[in-house]
Amino acid sequence: MFMRIDHIGIACHDLEAKIKLFAETFELTVVAREVNEEQGVKEAMLLVADGAGGGSYIQLLEPLSPDSPVGKFLAKRGEGVHHVAFGVPDVADAMDKIGAKGVRLLDERPRHGTMGSQIAFLHPKDVGGMLTELVQAARP
Repeated sequence: MFMRIDHIGIACHDLEAKIKLFAETFELTVVAREVNEEQGVKEAMLLVADGAGGGSYIQLLEPLSPDSPVGKFLAKRGEGVHHVAFGVPDVADAMDKIGAKGVRLLDERPRHGTMGSQIAFLHPKDVGGMLTELVQAARP
C-alpha cells in the first residue's frame, strides 16, 4: 500500500527562518510554497530526493493562527516533527482499506493537499501516537 515516505511535516514559528536553515544547512531546494487556509498554515516543500516512485520532501509548516491545528501543536509541544506522510497510489482506496482494519480516519474523504495532491489523515492514537498522512501525488 505505501509506496514511499512522501514527506516529514515540521511545525515551526517562523517559516522563512526555517527555510533558510534547511536550505543552507542541508542544501535543500524549495520546490513549492502555499498558503492552505483550510488547514490554517503557510507551508514550504523542500526536495530531499527525487526517485522513481516520486519525491521525498521536508514540509515546513507555520500556523496562520494560534487556534489552527499546527498553532495548537506548537503551543503544546513546541517546534518539531508534526506528522509523517506516506505516498499511496490511491488515497480513497487506502482510506477504505485502513479504515476497514479499525484505524480511525480524521478525514471522511480525501481533501486538497500541497502541490495538487489528495490527502487524508489517520488518528494518531490508532497508529502508535504518530499523526499519519496519506498522500496521493497529483498526476503529471
